[in-house]
Amino acid sequence: MHLSMRALAYIVATADTGSVSGSAKQLNVSQPSISAAIAQIEATLGLQLFVRHHARGMTTTVAGQRFVNDARHLLNHARDFSRNAEALSSNVSGQITVGSFVTLAIRFMPGLLAEFARRVPGITVNHEEGNQQDIIEGITSGRLELAITYAYAVPEEVVAERLAELPPYILVASDHALAGRDRISLKEIGHEPFILLDLPFSRDYFFNLFMACGVAPHIAHRSRSPELIRGLVGHGCGYTIHNALPSTDVSYDGRRIVAIPIAERLAPVHMVTLRLRRQTMRPAVRTFADFLQQSFQPTGLFNLGPAG
Repeated sequence: MHLSMRALAYIVATADTGSVSGSAKQLNVSQPSISAAIAQIEATLGLQLFVRHHARGMTTTVAGQRFVNDARHLLNHARDFSRNAEALSSNVSGQITVGSFVTLAIRFMPGLLAEFARRVPGITVNHEEGNQQDIIEGITSGRLELAITYAYAVPEEVVAERLAELPPYILVASDHALAGRDRISLKEIGHEPFILLDLPFSRDYFFNLFMACGVAPHIAHRSRSPELIRGLVGHGCGYTIHNALPSTDVSYDGRRIVAIPIAERLAPVHMVTLRLRRQTMRPAVRTFADFLQQSFQPTGLFNLGPAG
């Protein structure tokens, strides 16, 4: 059985765009060429890769999604092979796609991407950010080859490698009555308005912190935006809890914010890299993964405490 790289690219593009017309436009080829390639592969394999929805495009079957994931990985390897063969050198090159949890993206990715580009200019890093559900879906689908996120709800098919521990801090406005404290107890501040980072799994982590202290939070605001939450804190609208502390104490609109350790001994979050267990890491991806591990060592870009 022979499956051409071109036909695999047609199938991956169709899965990504959700239609033959979308993949034809993306790849600049005719729709009949793509339809014929898909039909030929399905007939050869005896397997239905897509469900056709009248006037609503196409979605992958369960088997089709597995096929697409493997095809995407094979195409990435083929691109790396081509680039490295053309370069005729020992330098690692290629493109990789990396994801990061939104709060970690804001805090760490600018420095990481800039430093990696300086050290390894031959590798282009395409970056996506999202919540934990987005990250897990990206890894399991093969759209993301590596991700930086928290160790929340990691499925068995995904490998998590520890980078650092991030303890929780209470954030209050600089003129808050408790802003001068060395530590603040959740029991002491728990009656005040709480501003919740309302993302999947993140909210569960925060609620578990309150539960461990026997406190019921009074939620005044919810937001999916970490910077909006910091802005509300800066304006005295309440307090919040944050782990990936920014290196500045000023919000986007110029309000000062104070981060204070929590008095109770509460569980930190573990920052990890994620990759799909059954996929071998390409050289370019391994290079970036090694760079991440080095960056969170005591002598690296960020020294955030023990990785455990």
